[in-house]
Amino acid sequence: MIGLLQRVSSASVAVGGEFTGQIGSGLLVLVGVEKQDDETTARRLLERILTYRVFPDEQGKMNRSLADTGGGLLLVPQFTLVADTRKGTRPSFSSAAAPEHGAKLFGYLLEIARERHPLVASGVFGADMQVSLVNDGPVTFWLQVGGEKP
Repeated sequence: MIGLLQRVSSASVAVGGEFTGQIGSGLLVLVGVEKQDDETTARRLLERILTYRVFPDEQGKMNRSLADTGGGLLLVPQFTLVADTRKGTRPSFSSAAAPEHGAKLFGYLLEIARERHPLVASGVFGADMQVSLVNDGPVTFWLQVGGEKP
């Protein structure tokens, strides 16, 4: 499972012109699900998202996590994160989870995130979404659990 984590001042996602999720300061995480991912993988990714230290402390060093700051968390499914782009000019999605499996695991990730964090919003699995964000820093990290980074 892959999470492209971005520290944001604000972020939102809309489907068909209607907002499905928006946050102020916090993290926007684009989520890709791979074939071999399961609920254990989803729990581990969430743990990393909530505890990854990307927010500044009093000295300006990245020593605080989303759990420390209580900021918003916007989870957006994005299967293109699992693309293999190592050769050719067309991405391969052979390592991507089947849509049913991906939807199930993204739903599980969202469910457990809402149990563990006070402010969670999301995009819609399989929808054509418009994502807006103000990247703070910019600060962006690739987190991968359960697979190998391409």
